[in-house]
Amino acid sequence: MSDKTVDLNGEQLGIDALLARYRALEHDYNSLKRADATRRLKRQSEDQLKPFQAELIRLQSYLEEQNKRMIILFEGRDAAGKGGTIRRVTRYMNEKHYRIVALGKPTEEQRTQWYYQKYISQFPRGGEIVLFDRSWYNRAMVERVFGFCTEDEYENFMNGVAGFERDLVRHGTILLKLYFSVTKEEQARRFERRRTDPLRQWKLSEVDLQAQDRWDEFTDVKYEMLKRTNTIECPWTVIRSNDKDAARLNAIKVILNSVKYEHVNNQLDYMPDPTVVVSGARELELMNVQKIESGAFKA
Repeated sequence: MSDKTVDLNGEQLGIDALLARYRALEHDYNSLKRADATRRLKRQSEDQLKPFQAELIRLQSYLEEQNKRMIILFEGRDAAGKGGTIRRVTRYMNEKHYRIVALGKPTEEQRTQWYYQKYISQFPRGGEIVLFDRSWYNRAMVERVFGFCTEDEYENFMNGVAGFERDLVRHGTILLKLYFSVTKEEQARRFERRRTDPLRQWKLSEVDLQAQDRWDEFTDVKYEMLKRTNTIECPWTVIRSNDKDAARLNAIKVILNSVKYEHVNNQLDYMPDPTVVVSGARELELMNVQKIESGAFKA
């Protein structure tokens, strides 16, 4: 390489140094372009949600006027996008008429109580929506996989939960059960982002660290849960959540379709994307096909 120098605003730079500076500037420029494109895409996806978020406010007003109660369960694997969807669902709602419930480990007192008691204490009053970020189905999923409950406790739950939910619906509560389904590869990518991003590290728990190793166990309990608790009165709806934006939009559509509220904006398309939203019954069919064809579940 030539040893010639170039005068750059009074600074003498060799050709090698000048090329290095050019490459650094080019890298910074491309990084800014990517960041700007990401921001624009995020803004577009958020703008796409707004008309449907406005409909959620109408739904909420209807429930308040009719004094109706609504419970929405958000279940699924760790890092499946439940929390982000809940934030989009509630972003513009009247905070006086909804609550987000995310219960921690049971206290010693709660361990002596009827299993449902801590959840029932959080149930909505008339005109209110309660969104459970994980629910009583902890017993069918996390507790089952990690041995936090006994075999008898698990079986008692699985045998009784359908009746418990039928009673809720029979007494006027609107119950919607959403299961967020993410692939193993996408879950691993999201865990890595949590591990390396200081703004997300708080999300990474001890249970998360074992989720990948116990993937097949979680799949097995998912299948059992759907098979035994997907009922006509209280069916499951599965949300494919690898694409977070699509999952959020379609989850909102499912919520809007679950209540016949007034003053619907007929200009909107409320039809969920069938590649994103799958009924619990259909998910069971797909999992059974996987089991027959490959000898193992893949979901």
